[in-house]
This record gives sequence, C-alpha cells and structure tokens, in this order.
Amino acid sequence: MSAPPDLPPPGEDLREAVRRRGSFVQTLKAVTWSFLGIRRGAGWQEDIGRLNPVHVIVAGLIGAGLFVGALVLLVRWIAAGSG
Repeated sequence: MSAPPDLPPPGEDLREAVRRRGSFVQTLKAVTWSFLGIRRGAGWQEDIGRLNPVHVIVAGLIGAGLFVGALVLLVRWIAAGSG
C-alpha cells in the first residue's frame, strides 16, 4: 500500500522544518517574548516559517530552567529573610 502521489513522504515536512536557517538568537528572542506573553500575531506568523523547531525546543527548555532557577532563588531569599 503506497501513499497517494500528492502527499510528501512520511517525515519530510519535519526534515524540511529542521533545515530552516533561523538563528538561535532569533529563536531566543521569540521564546522570550512568548514567555512574557506579549508576542504580536504578525511576529508569530513570521516566526512559523523561519525558526528551526529544534532551536525552539532547546530555547524553551533553557527558558524554563532559568525561570525555575529564579523562583528557587527567590524563595530561598525570602525564607532566609523571614527566619
């Protein structure tokens, strides 16, 4: 059973997305704006075709780690001051 001729082979769209040439700095900017919740719709649409999904995942994990680390430090600072 073969795929219809008008459909790309399985996984081809993912391979194409990973080949995108968006820089990691652009990705960090886009992820930062997304974390803050102030990303414009037009900027988001531009990013869809430009950013590498692997970069987005890595930048998201870095951002989440920094956020959790900042919260831990904030809680330790507050707890140290109250004792």
